[in-house]
Amino acid sequence: MRLAEIYPLVTARALARAFTYRVADDVERGAVVSVGFGGRQVRGIVVDTGVAAPVGVEVADAGPVLDRVPPALVALALWLADYYGTTPARALALVAPFARSRRGERRAPAWEDAPAGEREPAELTGAQRRSIDRIASALDSGGGHLLLHGPTGSGKTEVYLQACAAALERGRGAIVLVPEIALTPQTVGRFAARFGGSVAVLHSALSDAERRDERERIATGDACVVVGARSAIFAPVHDLGLVIVDEEHDASFKQESDPRYDARTVAAKRAALESAVAVYGSATPRVESWARLERLELPTRIGAPLPTVRLVDLRREAGYPLSAPLLAELAAVEERGGRAILLLNRRGISGAIHCRSCGSTRRCRSCDIALTLHADERLHCHHCGYSAPSPRTCPECGSVELARIGAGTQRLEAELERKAPGLERIRLDADTAARPGALREALDRFASARAVALIGTQMVAKGHHFPGVSIAAVVDADAGLSFPDFRSEERTFQLVTQLAGRSGRDAPGKVIVQTFQPDAVPFSYAVRHDVAGFLARELNRREELGYPPFFNLVSLVVSGPDRENPLRALAELRAGLDSGGATLLGPAPLLRLRGRYRAQLLAKTSSPRWLASQAAALLTAAAPAMRRDGLTAVVDVDPQSL
Repeated sequence: MRLAEIYPLVTARALARAFTYRVADDVERGAVVSVGFGGRQVRGIVVDTGVAAPVGVEVADAGPVLDRVPPALVALALWLADYYGTTPARALALVAPFARSRRGERRAPAWEDAPAGEREPAELTGAQRRSIDRIASALDSGGGHLLLHGPTGSGKTEVYLQACAAALERGRGAIVLVPEIALTPQTVGRFAARFGGSVAVLHSALSDAERRDERERIATGDACVVVGARSAIFAPVHDLGLVIVDEEHDASFKQESDPRYDARTVAAKRAALESAVAVYGSATPRVESWARLERLELPTRIGAPLPTVRLVDLRREAGYPLSAPLLAELAAVEERGGRAILLLNRRGISGAIHCRSCGSTRRCRSCDIALTLHADERLHCHHCGYSAPSPRTCPECGSVELARIGAGTQRLEAELERKAPGLERIRLDADTAARPGALREALDRFASARAVALIGTQMVAKGHHFPGVSIAAVVDADAGLSFPDFRSEERTFQLVTQLAGRSGRDAPGKVIVQTFQPDAVPFSYAVRHDVAGFLARELNRREELGYPPFFNLVSLVVSGPDRENPLRALAELRAGLDSGGATLLGPAPLLRLRGRYRAQLLAKTSSPRWLASQAAALLTAAAPAMRRDGLTAVVDVDPQSL
């Protein structure tokens, strides 16, 4: 027997350290064992062996080895804990195998559920061939980090497929990350068609037993290509050679619960640890990727040209949410057949109920946000789920002068039924896609209908490739510009450009952008499909303001049952931080969510890992006092929303 340092997989921040246990002589780093902890048995991961005995502490025996985690993934998890200011146990839980459970009937591998894709490689363009050759060269020379940039329809997926084939030829595995697995079934289908039983699919819709089955196929080498959402970056692939991050601009790669890791950053670290190649692909790359990575360019769309983009000034239109130019295009689809996509990034009937007499707006009782009217004639909070009947008179002053502000997807669907009754209507948003299988059914209906409009939130702009889409429209392009976030212009540009990519894949298409701000910067570049121009301008602006990629952001948020304690806790945290030259902003109050008051301390720093780990240590020390006051804390490195 010898001594080992083991992290029990528990979540408490106050227990954010390793404990010493006796283990068998053949136990190595990465072993998953059962340990006694706090009067119960929990799983733990061995991070070091042959350590010295702690002074004055009785050392207990660990149980037998239950499973194993590759040492590279242990190193990745410990780095992640340090970089993102979380506990090692929470980070190690990301790479740990699922606990064994009683299994039912063995299901078919997940790749068999994917739609059919293309039995053969496509003929390559010169730009595709150059990109594949560069990736292969990096595979042979110790790895690298590359940005694959090209408009939607330029052939990025075929580059991914052949890059994976190049990795497999060298006896190495591959991970392909997509923003949301349910929204990209065609991507999964193409990988499954090309690589068959070598493909494993990992996503949150699988049961624990199904995910364990897929993980075991990966760990044993039966599956060497893994396709999945952000958590697939932790798949135990043997001799990882290639990591692909498709649609790398998408904010879904950032985990919004602890550990708040960014799969794009973790992909870069894992590639570096395993001498692999990381390829980031997008038609609208992030500013950070554009500035930092070597670029592989696919300059033109294959087949039809990019669609024309027309701005419609809603200040001159009386028909919101359907302007006269948009209705004319929809009438043409209704008459001759085809497909249209209408994006409105707001669910429900209207965005708010506003009293014209006293100026009050109906707000959630637990969150500081306006309630949204839905078709059930109830007002809903999209954060905590609270709902209330829509009032006939103002609860504040009794006036009947209640105005509905803005439009949502349900209202747009109703307007379309009234003004273009010959179009089949399919609504795709969080309300309609909640039922299992509903998303797939909606996309299948859209692909097979004669004359149809797909109405939805931003999910309609993600990763779908449908023939016959002749018109795509952003119904209210200003919605994202109103957010007080330094990324608002970037996200608006990405959303418009990504939606434009859904139109005209096989024949010339059109895009309509409805806006009250036709002179806004994102639209002036989007109408020209000028990605490089927009990113160059945005880089200059970010440098002037001290935002990424020139500095990293670290957000520290504390929430609690009263207004003052979160501000006090953050003030104490700020006093204890050695800023190391970082710019500290706050603490300042944030909007209340789910009945809890929140405050934020924001840091602009060139050393995010150092600042986050320092903040995590201070929070660990303060954990008992914070628990007494009902406070919870979040360390968020590189936050995607502020």
